[in-house]
Amino acid sequence: MDTCDVLIVGGGPAGSSCAWALRSSGLHVVILDKASFPRNKVCGGWITPWVLQALEIDPAVYSPGRTIQEILGFRVSSMGAREVGIPYDRVISYGIRRCEFDEYLLRRAGAETHEGTSISRIERSGKHWIVNGAFKARMLVGAGGHFCPVARHMGNGNSDEPVVAQEIEFEMSPGEARLCGINAEIPELYFCPDLQGYGWCFRKGNFLNIGLGRLDQHALSKHVADFLGFLRTTGKVVFDLPGKFCGHAYLLFGYSKRKMMADSVMLIGDASGLAFPQSGEGIRPAVESGLLAASMIKSANGQYNEESLRAYPALLSKQFGGDRSTAALAYVPRWLRNGLAHFLLKTQWFCRRVVVENWFLR
Repeated sequence: MDTCDVLIVGGGPAGSSCAWALRSSGLHVVILDKASFPRNKVCGGWITPWVLQALEIDPAVYSPGRTIQEILGFRVSSMGAREVGIPYDRVISYGIRRCEFDEYLLRRAGAETHEGTSISRIERSGKHWIVNGAFKARMLVGAGGHFCPVARHMGNGNSDEPVVAQEIEFEMSPGEARLCGINAEIPELYFCPDLQGYGWCFRKGNFLNIGLGRLDQHALSKHVADFLGFLRTTGKVVFDLPGKFCGHAYLLFGYSKRKMMADSVMLIGDASGLAFPQSGEGIRPAVESGLLAASMIKSANGQYNEESLRAYPALLSKQFGGDRSTAALAYVPRWLRNGLAHFLLKTQWFCRRVVVENWFLR
């Protein structure tokens, strides 16, 4: 049996960040993931400079052989309404491909890694966790995304009401790249008419990412089809897409009811439902929670009981719960709120200060 101090289930940004932060702790850390890296991951794929700074990643070091698209602004609109350009004179984000970014983080984490390992059984034996009858650990970290087996073992999942999204990412041919109406440095965001979600069109060099996510799961495929029709009629994407959209789900922080910790176990990233409510971004909260979990594990000095981990949910709330930019709108009737929002989405101030800087850049 493989014995370790910390067993992390999931090798995405949350699990890799946690392992990376533990690399000099003296603890034996093992990562399990059901996929083999590099692997495809459905995701819009943009990160803020904070993510690179927190993980001590130099873009110049990361970029050789990988995609890292500088973002200098956004275009924002309610779908079909007047679009508002939000330019900046500096890089405000980067576009990455998750198949590249996730593998890079996993390889540099410094942990023993077992890929292609699905979780079939999680058991408690005294002060240890036994996973698949093959791995034994004092501390268990669930980082396996929305469907994380550790989260399910803790009793999460039955009352989840996730955001659902569909998206596609592909490399354009030279002809398609010439026809594409999207500026690679300016991703475009389009809020749905009912404001229950938004679509995006994001170019990373010759790669194009198109997607739409909604709070309301009803008729998602129809909303996606309508969105594609909008992109075609506006001349943004006039060529046929090479494949089908892939779906995924995630929970929004503040709305998720998931239990995040118990005796000798913690959930991080999408496993604990940490996506930012307004934007749905999951990479930054995955990294933040992974680093925070590592800090708590180190400070516990081997005493991974519930008491030593009790502060974790409160620290997450302090970290992620500070945005109150639209809280007052919750008390306004929906018809009035939607009308006001459609008006505000035509203004430079609201799109810059609230949508881009509060919601998407944090």
